Amino acid sequence: MHEAPETGSARRPGVVLLHGIARTSASLTRLERELQASGFATLNIDYASRSRPIAALADDIHPAIVSFAERDAPLHFVAHSMGGLVARAYIAKYRPARLAGIVMLGTPNGGSEVADLLSGSRLYRAFYGPAGLELTTVAQPDALPAVDYPVGVIAGSRFIDPVAGLFVLPKPNDGRVSVQSAMLAGMAYHIVVKASHTGLPRHAAAIAQTIAFLREGRFQSG
Repeated sequence: MHEAPETGSARRPGVVLLHGIARTSASLTRLERELQASGFATLNIDYASRSRPIAALADDIHPAIVSFAERDAPLHFVAHSMGGLVARAYIAKYRPARLAGIVMLGTPNGGSEVADLLSGSRLYRAFYGPAGLELTTVAQPDALPAVDYPVGVIAGSRFIDPVAGLFVLPKPNDGRVSVQSAMLAGMAYHIVVKASHTGLPRHAAAIAQTIAFLREGRFQSG
């Protein structure tokens, strides 16, 4: 976890960055740097994505966020993949007073058929842990509540894995999450970019659209 230092006396809008399952904060480094260059303060959090359920992960990240949220400025979340579900769980329990909204990149809001296919595997369960079993398309008994804050969804439409992309997931998809599954009831806007699932946080268009949403509350058209 690392927090960008304040410069001068400016109170810059804050952005909490949350990586996906089996990833680290390093996967969001390029996105973080672009956000900082655009005038945002950042908190890029590492969390134990493979060893705890999503609700417990929300508890784990709370101490760092509550300290960061003391700043007298709007607070945004930018999350990749499962990080978006962790953000939703966090806001449901610990909603920050200055919450401004979320940008989700490739978040499986409707689950992933890849997780459906692999969740019965002992290897999958051992590697991805309890949170991995919450990524299926089967509704969970403690489903996350509906959103009542601004959400911008960025989905990818390119895939690297031809098996998942061509034969497992509905098209279009990013190789792990379909465009349809990334959508979320109550979202403010959504957009599709030509990026793979792992490539979304490093994709120039996805980064530019993330910054546009944080600044203006909408994505750029055209």
